[in-house]
Amino acid sequence: MNLLINLFTVVLILVSLFLVLVVLMQKAKSDGGVAAMGGGVAESTFGAETGNVLSKATIYAAVLFFVLSFGLYLAHIYQSKHQAAADAKLPTVTAPAANPAPSTPAPAQGEPKKP
Repeated sequence: MNLLINLFTVVLILVSLFLVLVVLMQKAKSDGGVAAMGGGVAESTFGAETGNVLSKATIYAAVLFFVLSFGLYLAHIYQSKHQAAADAKLPTVTAPAANPAPSTPAPAQGEPKKP
């Protein structure tokens, strides 16, 4: 389970980086191009339909980001609950000490000792 959580964490980091880059490549409403990507780099890379491609990529990446985040949240809860159950130990029960075989009984008070 721990390996799967680590793998999904790495995928979440990669999706996060992709989402940041896709958002930065999008054209602003009032601006002619993106200053971070050199203006027309996104249009020359993806063609005239840059807005549609980047919008779809943003939507898919955002949905994947939220699904992975929620899945990792549930996986951590599952792991912590089962870890707590595995760590809880059953109470130890000690058996009473075994009595040795009775030898000669002790004399009662007031009785004289027999030789």
